[in-house]
Amino acid sequence: MREADNIREVEALGIDMMGFIFWPKSSRYVSQRPDYLPTKCKRVGVFVDEDPEQVKRLADDYGLDYIQLHGHETPEVISYLRTPALPHPRIIKAFNISTAEDLIQTQPYEGLVDYFLFDAKGKSVGGNGEKFNWNVLDAYQGSTPFLLSGGIGPDDATRVNAFYHPNCIGIDLNSRFELSPGLKDVNALRRFVNDINRKL
Repeated sequence: MREADNIREVEALGIDMMGFIFWPKSSRYVSQRPDYLPTKCKRVGVFVDEDPEQVKRLADDYGLDYIQLHGHETPEVISYLRTPALPHPRIIKAFNISTAEDLIQTQPYEGLVDYFLFDAKGKSVGGNGEKFNWNVLDAYQGSTPFLLSGGIGPDDATRVNAFYHPNCIGIDLNSRFELSPGLKDVNALRRFVNDINRKL
């Protein structure tokens, strides 16, 4: 998210988290602070192999509630980010998943992060609009709750409602709900949220 009016409109839908991408190679890169930042939902900063000190600076500048790490960040880096210098933001570690064997990479991060995010493998580290077979997550036996990602679009409400895993605590909606990179289609999001809530 980058545009103030779009941020306000999406926030009004009652979502839980809103993402701000701080990876310069992304078409959704937040190069300057928006005129408005959400106050009714949690702010998530997305980073890819960023210098930990820069992560801390941006977390402080943007008042981030969550730090989402979408690169090759090691457990040591995460432990460093957990120091008292950055006590508040919680940490989400993203993994690109294709097969059940890919879930093995989560094991060193158990107990270090608050949530995992399971995304599809694609050309970029995220935001590719690609789907993966969610059935492979039946093999996930970890204790860390996770967010489900990977090309979820406006026509996937039935599929999302049919998915169940005891550790799945939410879904990530991104590129398939955009009018252009970083600009969300509020009407499409509203319809999707209503469809999900109707099932609940």
